[in-house]
Amino acid sequence: MLKELFTKIQTNCTEYSKEELEKINRFLKDDIIIINENKNFEINSKYKVAIVNVGKNVVILEDLVSELKNIKIEFDDLNGAYNGDLVLARRVFNPRSKTKAKIVKVLDGKKAEILVYIKDKAFHTLKENIKLENTNALKYQENDVLIINNKTFDLVKNVGNLNDSKIDEFISLHLYGELYRFEENVLVEANMDDEKQRVDLRDLPFCTIDPNSAKDHDDAIYFDKNESVLYVAIADVSYFVKEGTPLDILAFKKSASVYLPSKVLPMLPPILSEEMCSLKEGVDRYSYVFKLYLDLENLSVKKAELFEAIINSHKNFSYGRIDRVIEGHLDQYSKIEKEIFDYLIPLYEITKKFRKKRLLKGYDFRTSENRLKLKNFEIESIEVEHSTASHQLIEECMLLANIEAAKKVGGLGIFRIHEEPPFKAISKLVDDVNILGVNAKLQSDVHETIMHIQQKAKQAMLGAEIDELIIQAQTQAKYSSKNLGHFGLGFSSYSHFTSPIRRYSDLVLHRILKTKQVPKNIDEICEHISLTERKIDQLVWDFEDRKYARWALKNIDEELKVKIVDAEKAKAMCYEKIVGMKVVLENYKGQKLFTKLRVKIKSVDIATKIIVATIKY
Repeated sequence: MLKELFTKIQTNCTEYSKEELEKINRFLKDDIIIINENKNFEINSKYKVAIVNVGKNVVILEDLVSELKNIKIEFDDLNGAYNGDLVLARRVFNPRSKTKAKIVKVLDGKKAEILVYIKDKAFHTLKENIKLENTNALKYQENDVLIINNKTFDLVKNVGNLNDSKIDEFISLHLYGELYRFEENVLVEANMDDEKQRVDLRDLPFCTIDPNSAKDHDDAIYFDKNESVLYVAIADVSYFVKEGTPLDILAFKKSASVYLPSKVLPMLPPILSEEMCSLKEGVDRYSYVFKLYLDLENLSVKKAELFEAIINSHKNFSYGRIDRVIEGHLDQYSKIEKEIFDYLIPLYEITKKFRKKRLLKGYDFRTSENRLKLKNFEIESIEVEHSTASHQLIEECMLLANIEAAKKVGGLGIFRIHEEPPFKAISKLVDDVNILGVNAKLQSDVHETIMHIQQKAKQAMLGAEIDELIIQAQTQAKYSSKNLGHFGLGFSSYSHFTSPIRRYSDLVLHRILKTKQVPKNIDEICEHISLTERKIDQLVWDFEDRKYARWALKNIDEELKVKIVDAEKAKAMCYEKIVGMKVVLENYKGQKLFTKLRVKIKSVDIATKIIVATIKY
């Protein structure tokens, strides 16, 4: 109500209701509102009425009418206000002419529960580290983590203490609004009693290839080397999760599984994700299968058949085991393993050729993933996972299925899109790599420019580092109801078909392919799962950073090798010992990006995850 009232005043409205006039009279007494010569109301120029927008590093007072009049303020000037509150701010004289303001009071604030911790006998928000002055804080111990009412400061829940590493998961999930993942009270009826005539493929020696720790197996493959036919079998999740059911509504809300170090918070209940939908070894499972007839001469798919089937994965392998097989180290093997290896080895050679052709339009980025291993909720070790031969074998098989699925959808459905980066981003990329000593120039198009930069970076022995910059210059991939192509992969049409256990997008695609009908709210679905995907990424990064901070706190004065990853903010990343940990450099002297240094850990703030280190010159 008050927001609408002040918006009317600022847009020079002349008609007000009786109730609105009563409210205006209240503010007239405080000189917040004044009457001009034409009997119109306006806001006293000393004040500003605005909405509080609290970001990660900044607070903005958003004007009710014009974005041009937004003002940045300091966290210390919030005066108890919080995100989304309608506030009255008093303008402060600033001799440098830049407008400043301090919040006088909250005019209309939403009641909310916020996560705080105790520091120096005061509440501090865990999300933005804003200090909230209130005597209630004196009741608690240093580093206590609490959920409080943001208006009354009354306790809602005592979560624990920052000194306890168990608390990190709760903090990360709360900050990103994902605590509901622990509240699964949906009925699951998981019975394999499909009355339809499924294609029986149980005699074919399918296999799955996944990480050692995998509990859910979305996909299995079989290759008929005599006929050059590749079977890609995907868990038939849509059979068990019917559209519009409570189970489906919860899966949509989650949008994807959350993979934390040493733990998975699945999109689907474990009875489905780890059992009925998982393509477990030696168990009959319903699947949705692509039968791909390969043209080995032109390296393309001649024909693609899609049907519901029942399969039995004859063997579940780890990536490491198949890497050894590809390298010729068969180890000891059973009769069925020998049968599978006999088709996997030639299939790998075929997928290598498909990959080489694909990379003429797409890109090969030297990415690696840091796998944190936890013990007693703290880091025990870090495993750097690189893309190996077995990863690439499975990746190419899944890409072929995803492409064919997108083709069958037509013009409207659910696509994974990745738009070409704008010229401005590519031009900046060229400038950045030249600063690093890589002599690159803009080429005829974006693709040629990126390939040119990668070639030059390889010559300068900076391939991995430059790939990081190229990835940062890209637009973000997302889901869309319209096919806009996938620039990074070099595909004109692409969708996600192969992981319905852990991605809602794939489940939606399966339904579209089966029913030939697109959900009416497909645009809403695409937007929601794209936003949730990014939120989950941030949640996982937040959790991992908390684990890194705990390690650093126990290793004060430890010497580490780092490289500069953000020259403007003086941030560096460890590339040995505690790989992936980021530190802020206290005595940074403007070294250029990717400069390698030796540093010593100086201080750690567990709440903010900030690790400060000094460079050893």
